[in-house]
Amino acid sequence: MGFLDSFGALVSSVIASLVLLVFAILSYFITVFIVQVGAGLAGYSPTGDFVALSAAVLATGAIVAGATPLSGLSGLSE
Repeated sequence: MGFLDSFGALVSSVIASLVLLVFAILSYFITVFIVQVGAGLAGYSPTGDFVALSAAVLATGAIVAGATPLSGLSGLSE
């Protein structure tokens, strides 16, 4: 049963990777919308490349911050 267990782990890993990729793309599009609305409220009209760049930086920062374990800051050990 070792082969079937490892195959199941591989399939679950691929599915988890695809779900995380979909969530990353979705968060990027939501961040693009937020940046455009925020720039409009501030009276700016940035071009699309600046909106895409700022949304990419914000989405990347949010994804990295969500993946970073914060147990070192709380003093808890595993």
